[in-house]
Amino acid sequence: MSLRHALLGLLAHGPASGYDLTRAFEGGIGQYAWQAGHSRIYPELGKMAEAEQVVVDEAGPRGRKTYTLTDAGRTELRRWMLHWPEQATVRDETVLRMFLVQSLEPDDARRLLEGIAEHCAAEIARLRPVMEAEDAEHHPGDPLPFGRLAGEYGLRQYEAVHGWALWSLERMAAVEPAVG
Repeated sequence: MSLRHALLGLLAHGPASGYDLTRAFEGGIGQYAWQAGHSRIYPELGKMAEAEQVVVDEAGPRGRKTYTLTDAGRTELRRWMLHWPEQATVRDETVLRMFLVQSLEPDDARRLLEGIAEHCAAEIARLRPVMEAEDAEHHPGDPLPFGRLAGEYGLRQYEAVHGWALWSLERMAAVEPAVG
């Protein structure tokens, strides 16, 4: 994934300034999907304007620019979204820990797995009411709120990892020698 595609996706929902886009990355997108600060966002917007994927449709005080997605930008976003990579580069510290958990002493492995389960349970408890509130405000036929599908994905991912951590703890307990 690239910063460019994240910006194109955000601009597909409507015009935004660099400041607005930076704030979007300070929220859920930056926390769960892709991190970027203003020092990377503003130069990328300039490159996107050169590539005619966005245009500045409004310039305001203190150099504030509002960017709008062009047809070329929408085409590039669509191309990227519909092209599923055969082999993506993956860097996920949580999954790496899952691979390496058995390199720890059993007490440390248990501590790690319990921490993962607790973290996921806390995130589930935080996300579930947010998703339920969005669903309660949604009227049939209206478009889903921005980020609702991603929020559900995150909730289900936390539920899956929580279940995996509990399952792992059970498996470890079943193979540990009895003490006494």
